[in-house]
Amino acid sequence: MCAKKTGIPQRSQMQSCDWPIEQLPGLSSQEQSQLQNCGITTTGGLVKQGKTPQDRLVLANKLQVHLQYVNKWIALADLARVPSVGIQYCGLLLHTGVGSVAQLAQTPTHRLHQQIMRLQVATMQRRDLCPAIELVQQWSQQAKILGDREW
Repeated sequence: MCAKKTGIPQRSQMQSCDWPIEQLPGLSSQEQSQLQNCGITTTGGLVKQGKTPQDRLVLANKLQVHLQYVNKWIALADLARVPSVGIQYCGLLLHTGVGSVAQLAQTPTHRLHQQIMRLQVATMQRRDLCPAIELVQQWSQQAKILGDREW
């Protein structure tokens, strides 16, 4: 699990968030059960099991689902490990085209905020649902600290 933290933790203090698999957005109860039957009970476990494209293909075959689903779930789980993103915003980031912590760290904050704003306006016709630029900046800073660090 991941406790809410204030400010940006130092590199040595910051830890990846690990959520119960049933809290990952977009998973049906059947998909949750399939993952749990394969021994995957957390988002961290999912990322670990799908490290390489070969691992993801093996997992897709084991679960008897299309590879694109496994790729999507792993991308969501990877983004959810950023403390200020978590399970609340990982889906929003994926929908704006950010598919990993590394990509989040490299995307300029202002551009990402504009992409999120366009998505919110296009899909919901509401600007007020867009996270503040300060929060987007925090995502980016934490993603840079986490980088490709292992669980």
